[in-house]
Amino acid sequence: MTDATIQVYGADWCRDCRRTKQQLDGLAVDFAYIDVEHDDAAAARAQEIAGRMNIPVVVFPDGTHQVEPSNADVEAKLRELSLL
Repeated sequence: MTDATIQVYGADWCRDCRRTKQQLDGLAVDFAYIDVEHDDAAAARAQEIAGRMNIPVVVFPDGTHQVEPSNADVEAKLRELSLL
């Protein structure tokens, strides 16, 4: 995983996490999925980034992040970063 990789912190039981993963897969955007359910350090990192315990937390290559983003929000950010 490089600094240019989109990171998605989530859990398999989370509907919004599954939706965001499906969107990124459908758009053929590379990302690293980090399962917070099975990795306490990852869960702590996601909470540190977001400032709260909500998931998914999507971290973009420019260092910005979105918490529980809509598909429209994710797509707008991808376009802003010229990743689409």
